[in-house]
Amino acid sequence: MGYKIVPTLKKKLPQFLYNCLKILYKSKIIQTLLEQYRKLRFIIKFRNVQSNHSSALALVQKKDKIKVAFLLIHESVWKYEEVYKLMINSNRFEPVVFVCPYTAFSKEIMLREIHRTYDSFKSKGYNVVKTLDESKGKWLDLKKIYRPDLVFFTNPGNLTRPEYSITNYQNCLTCYVPYGFKNSYLYQSHFNSTMQNFVWKFFLETEIHKKLSKQYARNKSYNTIVTGFPGMDKFLQENYKPKDVWKIKDNKIKRIIWAPHHTIKGQGATLDYSNFLEYADFMIEITKKYNNLIQIAFKPHPVLRAKLSKDEVWGKTKTDRYYSKWSEIDNGQLQEGEYVDLFKTSDGMIHDSSSFVIEYLYTGKPVMFLFENDNIVDKFNEVGKLAFKSLYHGKSFEDVDKFINNVILNGMDTRYSDRIKIYNSIIKPPNNITASENIVNYLESVIFNPNI
Repeated sequence: MGYKIVPTLKKKLPQFLYNCLKILYKSKIIQTLLEQYRKLRFIIKFRNVQSNHSSALALVQKKDKIKVAFLLIHESVWKYEEVYKLMINSNRFEPVVFVCPYTAFSKEIMLREIHRTYDSFKSKGYNVVKTLDESKGKWLDLKKIYRPDLVFFTNPGNLTRPEYSITNYQNCLTCYVPYGFKNSYLYQSHFNSTMQNFVWKFFLETEIHKKLSKQYARNKSYNTIVTGFPGMDKFLQENYKPKDVWKIKDNKIKRIIWAPHHTIKGQGATLDYSNFLEYADFMIEITKKYNNLIQIAFKPHPVLRAKLSKDEVWGKTKTDRYYSKWSEIDNGQLQEGEYVDLFKTSDGMIHDSSSFVIEYLYTGKPVMFLFENDNIVDKFNEVGKLAFKSLYHGKSFEDVDKFINNVILNGMDTRYSDRIKIYNSIIKPPNNITASENIVNYLESVIFNPNI
């Protein structure tokens, strides 16, 4: 029946009366009334949030310098590096990265992610703070301690504590960029969740995403700005020199990324892209077969490890052993966290990740998408379908072997022009600048030059 009171009613009411209420609830009249109620409730909440944003903007516009809080959960979903750099080099912004807890799984996983992400950002020179005060065993109240004027979120869902979610920051200016380039058919979660509807500014990847937002968001895309995807901006910087993150430094040994998704079949995943269980052993064997010709970086989705560690899948022991094995292989390596340098210094990719369908196109390099069923194309949105056609398709071990041998080793990249065409016509950021520049330029114009 859709409400928390239902289990109580079922226990207390006679079965006949409960069944009558259940039938009544499912009737078209009741459903229509409920939908009207939901719309009214949304309108009231939306107008309140709009009012709060207007008040917050008026206050911020009086300041010479504004405090910016980036609320981060996983290092691998950090897409604001260039935005952060532009702000840190400006005299108008004071940005700080706050590492928030990942609460979807165990406390052990949460603490590991907090420490690993914090240590990585600290080593890179970020202004970074852990939201967990371990000496006191308390979580920081950022609204009291830091008092941010502008808050950037990295994840849309309920993956962290309530005090670090969008619902706790509706009285200040908030921004959101998807952590991955959205190309699947999950239109409601991509465009119509609490984050997308109530954030002050929702920065979108392409005009196609703007169109989809108008179609599916309750707020009719009221708060969206098309800027391009900032997570890939380093690929647009000609002077950027990536770090060589590969184990074997000899460029004659071809560098291949294997990036399996976390949506394992049978684990409640809506998309179930992942073919990891089918290819786990094969990918290790293929490194041995081409031992003196290739090296493979195992780049799993950050959630994959937690899902594999479940007793009904692999369990923690087997999972840890498998991850460690990739570090032990002579021409293999485990690569977690940030992946821009990995992409830029690679020769090709094999994956079944939704966001990488688009993101790897920034490199111009060959890529194979693994899948079992041809219906996979129905799970992409308009952008995803166009990009998918430009990729090499793998349905078997033999397909993967041929891709490595023909395309990577022998350079027979017959789909290169298709990938470049998709990038230039759809994916490339507007205004001939990076997505991060578009975002910061927009914020500066709205906050510091509102009358221009």
